[in-house]
Amino acid sequence: MKEIGWPTIDSKHLVVYSKQMLDLENRMFSKGMPQEALMEKAGIQISRWLLKRKFLLNKGVIVLIGPGHNGGDGAVIAKELFLKGYLVKLWCPFPLKKTLTINYVNYLTTIGVEKLLEPPNPDEKHLWIDAIFGNNQKRKVDEELIELLNKKFNKKSGKVVSVDVPTGLCPNSGKPFSQNAVKANYSLVIGLNKIGLLQDTALAYVGELHHIDIGITKDQLSKLKSQITKITLEDLKTINLPLLPKNSSKYKRGRSLLIAGSEKYPGAARLAIKGAISSGAGFVSAILPELVAKSIWQVEPEVVIKGRLKSDLDGNSILFDALKNIDLSCYDSIVIGPGIGLNYGDWEKSTEYLLGFKGLLILDADALNRISKSNLGSKFFLERKSQTWITPHNKEFLRLFPEMDSTNRVELAIKAAKEFNISILLKGANSVIANYERAWQLCETDAETARAGLGDLLSGFIGGCSSIDLSHPSNLIKTESLAKYVFLHSIAASKCKKGSTSSVIGDELSKLMRKTKARQMS
Repeated sequence: MKEIGWPTIDSKHLVVYSKQMLDLENRMFSKGMPQEALMEKAGIQISRWLLKRKFLLNKGVIVLIGPGHNGGDGAVIAKELFLKGYLVKLWCPFPLKKTLTINYVNYLTTIGVEKLLEPPNPDEKHLWIDAIFGNNQKRKVDEELIELLNKKFNKKSGKVVSVDVPTGLCPNSGKPFSQNAVKANYSLVIGLNKIGLLQDTALAYVGELHHIDIGITKDQLSKLKSQITKITLEDLKTINLPLLPKNSSKYKRGRSLLIAGSEKYPGAARLAIKGAISSGAGFVSAILPELVAKSIWQVEPEVVIKGRLKSDLDGNSILFDALKNIDLSCYDSIVIGPGIGLNYGDWEKSTEYLLGFKGLLILDADALNRISKSNLGSKFFLERKSQTWITPHNKEFLRLFPEMDSTNRVELAIKAAKEFNISILLKGANSVIANYERAWQLCETDAETARAGLGDLLSGFIGGCSSIDLSHPSNLIKTESLAKYVFLHSIAASKCKKGSTSSVIGDELSKLMRKTKARQMS
């Protein structure tokens, strides 16, 4: 496993596929770790998690035990809760197969734990613990069983907790194996984060995700090839941003150019500018449609207008006339796309200026849609020899790379980044940031970030932040920085107490940037 900067590499952050977790466990067993010891560890740790939330346990507990070792984990949980005095019952929907699980269940019945002969009643208020299949799921599950658990979930008659992976959900893709999967209120992920549980497709099933530590050592983690890390709210405490010399002039504190907006979408330009100013960049310039250029000084007087965008008959912006009259080499980063509209002929004429720009080119929204219909298509990225970042949502990504397919969005982003030598922000409920060898998966994001305008704010913020990074004496920028910017944007949205509009979130971003840098300097 290669060196990873931020966030730190540990079991809370590392994301793996199902087989990687199984291989790690097998290596532990080959080194002498008894299987029953690992099962005890997992079951006891989950029991401790539950005992800290006694409101879940007060109406009694029914543990649904599967045929394999996930069922054994459930049996340990049942034992621990029963010994603490809680009413615990078992139900085994399938014949038990693993010796350890059989032995645990037999022991439980001898100490007085009731084993149900019929399916439990979903109308009763018991907590149900789904310990049926877990991480080793590979195929669809009995639909009637899933329907039974989801009756419980839908009626809100007590909670459903899934051990490791909700039954019926693929741990790699985050999609149900068939029509449906168990919907859990909580999923308690054992050992390492399974990639499928972090995907947008899994959000309807996993509920709240909680990590269960089973004591995986750094040496064991170092044997894994995973380069995927999870980012959560806690990682705000460890984020660091470049600190420039105090005597740096405005021209040495980031020079960013925004090309945004059109007669059709003037607001996109305003929001992109708001994002760039929120970054703290020293010099923000813009090429804007006439409508915005005439009024922007009233709300953002810091912005330097470097040109005006003409419009076609449909109200889309024409970039070529503006680009041919400006020296792009003056800028560390250029953002193109928010609200410019679609004019494919204009893009063809503008391409030579963008291919030749030696700074960081950030392409968003309609710039990506123009590329997808251009003569070069996605080969545009291969023709560019300098750094390029793109920020598509799912549909924009599919327009750019229609032939590309993978198990999940993380894999998809890494694949495209590697093939086209770019860095990608693949937007979604849980956004993915990736380059050719590494990915960051955002989690615990705020639903309020999924609204019109926040993507424009983000693209401007990325442009401003990246220009600051590129002004640092090292003059280098990595995809890790893109992950940090997207994370800070998400945090600002979740912490903004004044509302969830793009404008107020932009103000919150400014405060967050200052707080983050103040912490670093303290």
